[in-house]
Order: sequence, then C-alpha cells, then structure tokens
Amino acid sequence: MQQILNPLAAHIQTIKYRLIVIGATLLVSLIVSFTFSGEMVAWLNRPFPNQLVFYGPTEALFASIKVSFLAAILASMPVIFYQCWKFIEPALLPKEQRWGFPLFALAGALFALGLIFCNLIILPLVIEFFVSFGMDHDVTPLLSVGTYIDFNVKFLLIFGCAFELPLVLTILARVGVVTGASLAKYRKHAIMTALIFSAIVTPDATLFTMLLMAVPLMVLYEIGILGAHIFGQGGPNEISLPLDPDLPMGPAGERVR
Repeated sequence: MQQILNPLAAHIQTIKYRLIVIGATLLVSLIVSFTFSGEMVAWLNRPFPNQLVFYGPTEALFASIKVSFLAAILASMPVIFYQCWKFIEPALLPKEQRWGFPLFALAGALFALGLIFCNLIILPLVIEFFVSFGMDHDVTPLLSVGTYIDFNVKFLLIFGCAFELPLVLTILARVGVVTGASLAKYRKHAIMTALIFSAIVTPDATLFTMLLMAVPLMVLYEIGILGAHIFGQGGPNEISLPLDPDLPMGPAGERVR
C-alpha cells in the first residue's frame, strides 16, 4: 500500500508545483498587462468610430481586467505549455518525446493565428455590420465598454480554440480514432454541427455572426481532412507521433521503453 501511495503523493506534489508556477505566471502577467489595459481597450475599439462609455462605477474596471486577463493568458502560454509538457514527459517514450515540443508549438501558433484572424477580419466585419444597421435605422450608437469588451473577448477565445480543429483531427487520425475517409464521409454532419455550434457559442444569435463563425469552421474541418489523409495511419508520411497504438506493452500493461 505504501508503494502505491508514494507515487500518488509524488504525482499530487508535482501537479501542485506546476499549478503554482502557472498561477504565479498568470498573476504577474495580469499585473503587467493591467498597466497597458487602456492601450489594449483602444486597440479593440478600432472598428468602432465612437468613444466607449460606461454605465456603472465598476464597469470600466472589470472591462480592463477582462482584456488584461486575455493578454495574461497569451503571454503565459509558453510557461503553461512547458509545465504541461514537463508533467507528461516522463510517461512518454523517447521517440514520442521528440514530437512533444513541435506539437505544443503548433497548438500555440494555431491559437495565435485564430486570434489574429478574428481581430483583423471577423471583429471589424461584425462591428461594422451592427453599427451600420443601427445607424441606418436612425439609432445613435453608444456602446458600453463592458459589453463591448465582453463581446470581443468571447469572439477572440472562440476563434483561438476553433483554430485547433485541424491539429486535433490530424492527431485523432494518426492514433487511429478516425480516418480521412470517415471525416469526408460525415462532411454534411460536420457542417450541421458547425452551424449549431456557431449558433450556441457566438455572443449574439444572428445569422450573420453565426455564418462568420461557421464558415471558418468548415474550412478548418477541410484542412483537418487533408491532414488526416497525409499524416493518418497508412498515409504517405510515416511519422511516429505520440500515442502510437503499436507500442509494446509489458506484463503489467505498462509501455516498454
């Protein structure tokens, strides 16, 4: 029993240590980011022609905290990925460990690409559409900073996560969960899922914003199909990614290094 508890206690201590490192990094990044919250709010305010207002004593403060927390997450990503990698590294084989850093780096790059795409293309289109619609109906646009920042942050996080889809599909194909052919077969179901998902997660339920979310998802799904064809089991590029299903197993069910 003592032999079982010792590794368990070691794992718990390791998790606590790495969570403390991540939490401390986020806290420091949040404090530093908060000093530049005004500039970040002004950056997000680019597509909106008027000055933002606030209707409550704490609204501007919480809006600054939200945008600072988003910036803190982005700034802390290298540390977060590194701590996650060092936690799972001992459980991987040497050839799997070689693919750990590239996969984490690719995941971070895709997330950043999703944020850039959303900030430079999607958000200006959405904001211009709604502001123009209101002005065409003789309504003066007067947006509160809390609502506006909340709208932007939600869109940014959603698109950042959505851009991980090709990588997820490629890894699932590599470990044999799905194939490129099966993904292509259920393309219609994926399109319907993308539309439903977009209607649920977008901050407003209009058809315009739903399509702005669903169309990139469909394109990302097609990229995932291509990645599944190229890197999936039996594909032309035989690359040993993590979670190889053909790894030898020991008598206790543990993988043999």
